[in-house]
Amino acid sequence: MTGTSLRSGVHVDYAPLIGALIRQAERISELSVLRVHWYDSAKDGVPDSQQQRIGELPKVKLRLGRFGMDRQQKGVDLRIGLDLVTHARNGAADVFILVSGDDDLTEAVEEAQVHGVQVILLAVPNTENKPHGISLHLTRAADGLEVLPPEVVDEAVEKFEMPQPTPLPQPVMVGPPAGHPQVTATPKDLVGLGRPGALRPSSPVPGYSVTTGRPPQVTTEYRDPAELAEQIDLVVGNVLTAFRKSATAEALAELNDNKPSIPRDIDKALLTDLSDRRGELDLSEQARHKLRAHFWKKYEEAT
Repeated sequence: MTGTSLRSGVHVDYAPLIGALIRQAERISELSVLRVHWYDSAKDGVPDSQQQRIGELPKVKLRLGRFGMDRQQKGVDLRIGLDLVTHARNGAADVFILVSGDDDLTEAVEEAQVHGVQVILLAVPNTENKPHGISLHLTRAADGLEVLPPEVVDEAVEKFEMPQPTPLPQPVMVGPPAGHPQVTATPKDLVGLGRPGALRPSSPVPGYSVTTGRPPQVTTEYRDPAELAEQIDLVVGNVLTAFRKSATAEALAELNDNKPSIPRDIDKALLTDLSDRRGELDLSEQARHKLRAHFWKKYEEAT
């Protein structure tokens, strides 16, 4: 919908989406669905208004993890894995349809299969109607891989864009003192008036891992640097465009305040989209470093 995996860039109509997931699961398994487990994170484990509406839908059970100090999801993968294994051990279902591509779930899938159940992946389609963001390890472990029909996405998901701000005033001609050349004040100059350091030239900020807080070590040259640079530029451009169109004032402030760390949702979208574009399960440390550094470079250029 937006050319990126950035969650905040889309609005989802959850009732028809979950209804479509149920119908797809029943078609794949040839069985009636017991229930849908919907996993997400919530502040202090308390569902927000959207999550409450999802939990009130028929046959839907809301399963919430929490946010850590860095706004990273905590406990979601663990809950999915525990539910898979527990329900398989208890014989609650014969077939599990897993709508996820997360490599961290591979071991849980294999453990559930030990108890005699099937685990089938249901993937979101990309623009070529192929699975998007699915781990190869998870694919090998699962009993099958299906793709959600594109029309389901078209009907339930749409772009989300914040209202555009009022345009900045046009450049103002400033009358120079006698004997001095004419000076033009730009909108950027006007916005920056009174803000310390506002007119200083910007410079790229190195990308730091949201996990370690340190720049990754770059040890070897990438095999095809020109192709990598082109792909990184495209991915970063798409993510930034989607973020700017959907970001609230709070999200923009958080991004600037935490620089040079990249917020978890943006970092995940960058890594997922580059991995998907390159067809690689694991990006090299050099590719990750270049990707994060280029994000800040393009962000600074457009600010």
